[in-house]
Amino acid sequence: MTAFAAATLYFGLFGLLMLALKMNVGRVRTKEKVMFGDGANEAMQRAIRVQGNAVEDVPVVLIGIAGLAALSAPVVLIHALGGSFLVARIFHAIGLGGSSGSSLGRMVGTLVTLVVQLVTAGACIWYALA
Repeated sequence: MTAFAAATLYFGLFGLLMLALKMNVGRVRTKEKVMFGDGANEAMQRAIRVQGNAVEDVPVVLIGIAGLAALSAPVVLIHALGGSFLVARIFHAIGLGGSSGSSLGRMVGTLVTLVVQLVTAGACIWYALA
């Protein structure tokens, strides 16, 4: 598998994750009968926030992964970043989606997301200057 193929794999997997999060917002919206905004409904607010957190983080990391692929970074690095980031975002979605307070999933998801973002940024700088 090439670096571009690996990066494209994660674009596809994250596309599916983002679709699932979007569908969850629609599911909660229908269940809670909230047709606009969050309706001051806690379940609706959580569903929107889970999707919003992904919208904030996913594009930045995927752009970094694509940049690393373009700079011929090792495929194992692409998989390490993409795979751990995907697991982190799933943990975060489950953790935040299930509780408005703190949870193990939310904590682990947030921590791994931050580490992946930092490593991706550092790797982009490293491979750009190498």
